Amino acid sequence: MISYISYHDANLRYSDLGKGEPVILIHGYLESLEIWNGFAEKLAEHYRVISVDLPGHGQSGMYSSMNTMAVMADSVKAVLEHLSIGRAVIVGHSMGGYAALALADIFPELTIGFCLFHSHALPDEEEKKLNRDKEALLVKEGKKSQFINLNIPNAFASDNHEAFREQIEWAKDIALGTPDKGISSALAGMKARPDRRDVIKNSIVPVMIIAGKKDNYIPFSVYEEHFNLASQTDVLILENSGHMGFIEEREKSLDGILKFLDKIYQ
Repeated sequence: MISYISYHDANLRYSDLGKGEPVILIHGYLESLEIWNGFAEKLAEHYRVISVDLPGHGQSGMYSSMNTMAVMADSVKAVLEHLSIGRAVIVGHSMGGYAALALADIFPELTIGFCLFHSHALPDEEEKKLNRDKEALLVKEGKKSQFINLNIPNAFASDNHEAFREQIEWAKDIALGTPDKGISSALAGMKARPDRRDVIKNSIVPVMIIAGKKDNYIPFSVYEEHFNLASQTDVLILENSGHMGFIEEREKSLDGILKFLDKIYQ
């Protein structure tokens, strides 16, 4: 079921599927809650699954020129409060993982466990900040398709491009539908995010890291560093995935997350 709530004079869109203990899915940069299509429905056979359009993405409005990860975390908090959900497991993909870490950091009382799905806790390096500035400039010049047509295929493992041709085009359509201001504000927010490795290291709730062995955006060495940060870390390595494991290796991803959820909610 798709619904909306009012948030700082803007609308936030979310979907609510299934029954039982809650799990929150947070999409990544240039995505919307539709990116979880198929995956969310499978999870909802076992749990209550809430997917959120982050501010400035999908059909959610925005109210800030910089959507920091704290702003994104607060928007998820607003949905949880609207639904009277006290604590939940948070699953964040890529930028959604940054938001999940911010939620665990700022609102730990809402988090009973969190999963970084192709994500990490490090701040942007200088080279990455420069790349974000370049993307922001292209958006300002009305040329966002230039980097979207490159970034989206690169999110899939190179040897998966043929097998997932339709899914790549579909993901491009979602990205191209992201409002220009939403893209620019997310880029600014990601540039400004702090180092949150301590959130993982000091976590008193279970943590899961899902890594793509063929990820073109996150070096596997970064994933490896994260595997040992927390005392309670579940690790799932997707050998045949890039940055989109919930599409590239859906069944293995589902199985891993369900085991993580079952352990928390048993």
